[in-house]
Amino acid sequence: MTIKNKITSLQGLDYNNGKSIHLQIEGAYISEIRECNSDDNRNIYIAPGLYDNQVNGFYNVDFSGEGLSVEKVMAATEALWRVGVTSYLPTLVTSPMYLLHENLTCLAKALEYKEFAWSIPGFHLEGPYISPEYGCRGAHPPQFIQKPNVDEFVSLNKSSNQNIIQLSLAPECDGSFELINYAFENNIVVGLAHHNASLETIQNAVKAGVLISIHLGNGSPKADNMHHHVIWPQLADDNLWASVIADGIHLSKEELNVFFRTKGPQRLILTSDVTRLAGMPPGEYDKNGARIVLDEHGVIYMPGQNKLAGAAIPLIKGVENIMDYTGCSLKTAFQMSSLNPAMLYGCNDRGEIAPNKRADLIVFTFENGKIDILQTIVAGSVVYEK
Repeated sequence: MTIKNKITSLQGLDYNNGKSIHLQIEGAYISEIRECNSDDNRNIYIAPGLYDNQVNGFYNVDFSGEGLSVEKVMAATEALWRVGVTSYLPTLVTSPMYLLHENLTCLAKALEYKEFAWSIPGFHLEGPYISPEYGCRGAHPPQFIQKPNVDEFVSLNKSSNQNIIQLSLAPECDGSFELINYAFENNIVVGLAHHNASLETIQNAVKAGVLISIHLGNGSPKADNMHHHVIWPQLADDNLWASVIADGIHLSKEELNVFFRTKGPQRLILTSDVTRLAGMPPGEYDKNGARIVLDEHGVIYMPGQNKLAGAAIPLIKGVENIMDYTGCSLKTAFQMSSLNPAMLYGCNDRGEIAPNKRADLIVFTFENGKIDILQTIVAGSVVYEK
């Protein structure tokens, strides 16, 4: 078990403004914040822990893979703590239906352990209700893609013990709007993902309750007609949030700049979309019987094919990158990686440093644009210490 001890106080530099602050912590929550005069803090910052809304796996644990166990979920969670993630949505992608049921049941059992449940507010189902088109489906196996079906989703959510809080789908598929309506009525966030919907369909989906574009710019068709590409209506709609993978691989610096300037930090969420290869050494690995390669730069690809096969870089690198690419502040970067996802999923007890908020915190140094995590705290307990 990684949990070391409860803490009652913490001192460092406020990520908002660089001023020295002292936090008083009672149980799982921040009870008091006061400014203090101290040279001891030097370069030690305090910020809210990261909230990653799309974690397909981590440290050789695949949430959509065979043989998932509660112990593996715990191991992945502990590995995420080491890279500053205090809240995350285990994400299941397009898979055989029996496996989705098995793994959702397993994840629900993991929530029986409170020390880990603190970090898992719910689950994200990305697929199988996506577009089967080659350019849209990405690395999702086409043989398991299905049309949206309310009864089927209800059954999946029952296996999860009603813990699916994010559903991502292609709105142009038959049956999608029935499922969007059901999810909206049951307070499940619906996102657009792996689709090639028309402007009208996107607009109607937003009216029906869709809230977010998932990993915008990825899982999209090739730009045969650049002026009518699916990205533009999603960028143009001020009612849509957008999550972006800022690992420096999935989107270019220029794309991230455009997305940041268009959506603004109020409607942008940084995500990692990491797979089980995150935290693993470079080398060749197996994925559903196919050979994939993780190189020394964190790129996952299929040899001989010009396409990515997943992500392997933790969210903290996206925080560094967004500051480097856009020139935004530490405060703004953490807004997009902590506060915004907490707001979107109704987790109003976390995402910022304030009285009565949960003590989900990271302590780190920040030099030359690089973040070095020294300590991760979840609900007032130290879960990682360098």
